Amino acid sequence: MHNPLAQTVVNSALAHRATIALAESCTGGRVATEICGVTGASQVFPGGVVAYSNAVKHTLLGVPKEILDTCGAVSAECAHAMAEGARRVFGATHAVAITGIAGPAGATPTKPVGRVYVAVATPQETRVERFNFTGTRHAVQSQAAEAALRILLASLPAPPRI
Repeated sequence: MHNPLAQTVVNSALAHRATIALAESCTGGRVATEICGVTGASQVFPGGVVAYSNAVKHTLLGVPKEILDTCGAVSAECAHAMAEGARRVFGATHAVAITGIAGPAGATPTKPVGRVYVAVATPQETRVERFNFTGTRHAVQSQAAEAALRILLASLPAPPRI
């Protein structure tokens, strides 16, 4: 069964000749799975990357070492750089990046389990939103993927009126 939100994202991208790239960390490819589950996704989705390690974030997506060293991988700055890097690497009009702490380990007092940053890069701007999700690792990942799809949809042009 396909995800209706992913279907709407793909349909909107098709209608506006937009393309979508992804850079996923804490979601481990869930957003890509949802998008690829939609018929026609190949026309709008050139690709994505699961950039779990800092080395991949830096070498493939171009996240500056200074951001990784000073702000960390779970930061607005890292999400911003990941989204712009994915947009560049895949030649897409739009890119979404997700980075966060799904848990149960890895949390700090300033970065609790469930802290997730989602960035969307468009031809006009790059925006980042911060979330504090709750629940199990699976629940945090699912909530983050859903948020990423919603943010992506909001970044695409409004659907044409009939």
